[in-house]
Amino acid sequence: MATSGAPGLVGLDRATGPVPRSAGAAQWQRVPPAGVEPPTPLRDAAAVVAAASFFLLPPPILWLLLLLPLLVLVAAAGGCVAWLELRPKWLIRPLDQVGYLTEPGWTRAQSAARMRQNRRTGQVLPSYPNGWFRLLGSAELARGELRNLAALGEQFAVFRDLDGKVYVLDAYCPHLGANLAIGGRVVGNCIECPFHGWMFSGKDGSCVKIPYAKKVPAFASTKVWPSCEVNNMIMVWYHCDGTSPAWQVAEQEEVSSPNWAFRAATEHFVSAHIEEIPENAADVAHLSFLHNPSVLSGSDLRFTDNHRWAFFKHTWEAEWQPEPEPNGHCSVMLLTHHVVLFGKPIPFLDLHVTARQIGPGLVTLALRHAFLGKGLIVQTVIPLEPLLQHVVHQIYYPRNIPSFVAKLILWAEGVQFERDVMIWNNKKFLSKPLLVKEDAAILRHRRWFSQFYSQNSWKLNAQKEQLDW
Repeated sequence: MATSGAPGLVGLDRATGPVPRSAGAAQWQRVPPAGVEPPTPLRDAAAVVAAASFFLLPPPILWLLLLLPLLVLVAAAGGCVAWLELRPKWLIRPLDQVGYLTEPGWTRAQSAARMRQNRRTGQVLPSYPNGWFRLLGSAELARGELRNLAALGEQFAVFRDLDGKVYVLDAYCPHLGANLAIGGRVVGNCIECPFHGWMFSGKDGSCVKIPYAKKVPAFASTKVWPSCEVNNMIMVWYHCDGTSPAWQVAEQEEVSSPNWAFRAATEHFVSAHIEEIPENAADVAHLSFLHNPSVLSGSDLRFTDNHRWAFFKHTWEAEWQPEPEPNGHCSVMLLTHHVVLFGKPIPFLDLHVTARQIGPGLVTLALRHAFLGKGLIVQTVIPLEPLLQHVVHQIYYPRNIPSFVAKLILWAEGVQFERDVMIWNNKKFLSKPLLVKEDAAILRHRRWFSQFYSQNSWKLNAQKEQLDW
């Protein structure tokens, strides 16, 4: 409601109450709410003066204020580089730290142990496939050093003689069963038993000395496992029937070249059957779902779909195929990784990967990037138990590229790998899975991998679908 337009009278505004009207004004003026000062020419002039005074600051201070956002970005980038440089060159992730959820009232280690004990095994596969497996890194075994290693259902005595040659023997002395690697010592190219001093040659396993016997029986010997030292790794050939190696592991040019250098490595322990790990190469569909969220959102699958990093996604193109003979023991996956920012792919950030599986326990991943150059990741898997795998990733990069680049790539690869670990640690194997047409490569991969099993391959006994550790 409003009064007549006579000077001095007021109108009634529903929001602010009575509104005065100036004499001769052409229209009503709204009074600002209580506590809000109306703009005045004086206040506007003060704002202009304050803005202008900013540019009257001394030049050093003015430049500092103008460059402050850029300096913050540079500092953040420098912090990331420093973090990568200070990141351990060899990072070991214990079994209970990755892939398990902590249950209320239990520690992380207890929760992991309960899950491993109570999970269902599903259909039982042969525990240990036949092939070459990494036992140690070359740098982990010095001249004259002896190590005991348990893997593939066996106990290995691994030693390097004083000439630098590596040998792998069965760890148990055929005399009375003492472990040669527990308290034994290296003598020349032989290993001496700590129990009675029997001495066995690393070359053929024959007993060359019994301190208290006048004669060494001709049949006294222990088993020698076929082994090789290649790509800075000590590898052993395992076959359940004891047959000789069906193929040899080739030297990688990047590993042996003086222009390349080892930059970093990670170790993981995966509670799954070994076949599940390489099968991911044929399971192309999981890439666009499990590995689509940004690596910045971490590896815990409960939190990877984080809206904070929704602007940053990964997309993938992949194809898996077995190789023809004489490389039937190999398969290859061609992978292209795209970075998507705010829904737009960034082509110059594309990463091209050629992943070559060599037998059941070795993979080489050749990397090619537009401005990060070329790199190589060597992945090895060895079964420590039927459902416990030791996985090592080592990255090599040209010496003329800063090491933090390789560490950045391996860190991102590690985040994505640990997402897979969280799946593997809590799933069961299905020999007859429910698949659709687009999953056909999974069955082809299983047929290809079956060549690494024999009729005599050992299987884990399952009772009531539970594991007894």
